[in-house]
Amino acid sequence: MPARILICTAAFGEGHNSAARNLALALQEVGAEARVADPCMLGTPHTTRWICNGYRFVTTRFPRLWYQVYLRTADVDFSKQRMPLMRKPERKLGELVDTWKPDAIVATYPLYPYFLERLLEGNPNPPKIFTVVTDSIEINAAWLKCPTAEWLVSDPYTRDAMVRGGLPAERVIDTGFPVNPAFSRLTPVAASDACEPFKVLFFTTSRRLQVRRFAKAVLQASPRTEITIVLGKNVRHLWKKAKEIRDAFPGRVKVKGWTRKVPQLLNSHHMVIGKAGGATVHEALAARCPMLVHHLVPGQEEGNLRLLEAVGGGRLADTPETMRAAVTDLLADDAALWRGMKRKLAAHGRNAGAIASARHVLGRCETGK
Repeated sequence: MPARILICTAAFGEGHNSAARNLALALQEVGAEARVADPCMLGTPHTTRWICNGYRFVTTRFPRLWYQVYLRTADVDFSKQRMPLMRKPERKLGELVDTWKPDAIVATYPLYPYFLERLLEGNPNPPKIFTVVTDSIEINAAWLKCPTAEWLVSDPYTRDAMVRGGLPAERVIDTGFPVNPAFSRLTPVAASDACEPFKVLFFTTSRRLQVRRFAKAVLQASPRTEITIVLGKNVRHLWKKAKEIRDAFPGRVKVKGWTRKVPQLLNSHHMVIGKAGGATVHEALAARCPMLVHHLVPGQEEGNLRLLEAVGGGRLADTPETMRAAVTDLLADDAALWRGMKRKLAAHGRNAGAIASARHVLGRCETGK
């Protein structure tokens, strides 16, 4: 009978959901039975949607305000917190464990291990708990203090930071971020490519002016550039501005709404522009696609930018002026800087994190360690 793995995610940031979905795909590929659930959405769906919308609004429009909230969470002892808002999600998580009876539980959101510690108290044969850390290098205390058998992390820099923070080295496992297993089967643009044209993939935020200004900066940096603008959930909100750019630069702009082909898009473009969220950064790394960060949420996303810089695969360009200059630099001297970034990203080589995580969890289930 295949091992049953319950994966618990939360809608507060796409990194949690992306890691959960991709890990489930990989677990199914290696022969396990995987189930993804969001206890917050199951327990308090209306409140969770309201909080998610507020989170996206604040982090996009008032990132410094969010930074103050983020800093305060470091002082919270979640093992002693019984927040009224979280009672129903905790109860739903308990119901999932009781009815589905998983062999292991993987949390991609840091609060669930605290819930599980209470829920499994007194259980003679509790499932093993794993925590997938979706942040890099700069790790919030909620991750570091959570009661878990092992932490699965995205890179050696993050592992070293967590071990220096006091975690036992043998329980912090560098598996790589759980990107879609498709990344391991796709071929990125080669470092030797002619770059004619130089294809740029642009993941937008919800801010209308950013779409026009950053896209224009990329297109004005060189006549070689072409851009694919991905609007995602903001397609209705941003369509008019994206169309203005497409009309102003005929033949050089493509506009897409929601897409499930992110792995294919990243592997077929020379460069990506996006916010420094965990999912986007690690997908860029997996596709060996140099990245320019146009939006950064202070605190939780700073470590993702640090990782890009440490690997040598990206940098911050959060104004149209710095974006234009960055693209110009990348293409100078027959794109020498871009080619160097491609080689460094190839050396980093993280395109199979979900598969590595799935095999690790399944191996622990089989050996009972």
